[in-house]
Order: sequence, then C-alpha cells, then structure tokens
Amino acid sequence: MNKSELVEAVSARADVDRRSAERVLSVFFETVSSETRGGDKVAWPGFGSFRAVSRAARMGRTSPRDPTPKRIAASTAMKFTPSTSLKEFMNAKGQAKKAAGTTKKTSKTTATKAPAKRAAKGSTKKAAAKRS
Repeated sequence: MNKSELVEAVSARADVDRRSAERVLSVFFETVSSETRGGDKVAWPGFGSFRAVSRAARMGRTSPRDPTPKRIAASTAMKFTPSTSLKEFMNAKGQAKKAAGTTKKTSKTTATKAPAKRAAKGSTKKAAAKRS
C-alpha cells in the first residue's frame, strides 16, 4: 500500500475528505519522527510503540565485491515494537482474519514437481561450462 492508497483508505473509513485524512496522517508521522528523534518513545496501546535506537560505529564490508574492511559510522534508527494484541491479530487463524477482510487465497496445489532426472553415463549432453 502506498501513500495515496493509505490516504484513500483512511478517508473512506473515517468518513472524511482526502485532504483532511492526508493532513492528519502527515502530522502523525511528523510527530512520531520528531518525538523519537528527541529520545521519547511514542506508544499507541493495542498497536505498538516507536522509539529511536543508537547503532555504534563498527568495522564492516560495504560491498561483497570489495573485501577490505571499512568503517561504518554510528547512526540512529527508528524501531517499531508491535503490541501483544497486534501480534495476536496478525497470527490469528480462521474467523478473525476473515472478519478483518484478509481473504487472500494461500492454499497450494497438491501437485508436486517431479525431481529432475540425472543424465545417464555416456549421454551426449554436456554440462554447461561455469562462467567466471
């Protein structure tokens, strides 16, 4: 879901116009960002909490192709911790998910893929050469 879809969903469910919904969502995210940047924890009971976490400077690789270690600077990141009730809702089975409107098909077909056959000795097929 992107920003415009989120604004549309909120405006429809809250029965307000799109402009108001976008303004409220914008202020909400700005408030969460500024409060956590200041070191506070922002909690919404039944949903979860946002907080800032500090990551120390460390040595690491910045690219798999360049094996030389490089210094990775210290940084601050946002961390979201879901509430227990949100975890239970996300992991609910059966009726709770259907009531919430998540009716995606997740059943797999029973047909299984046959295992690949190995070439017999003396076969005229050659294995593809590895590229380096």
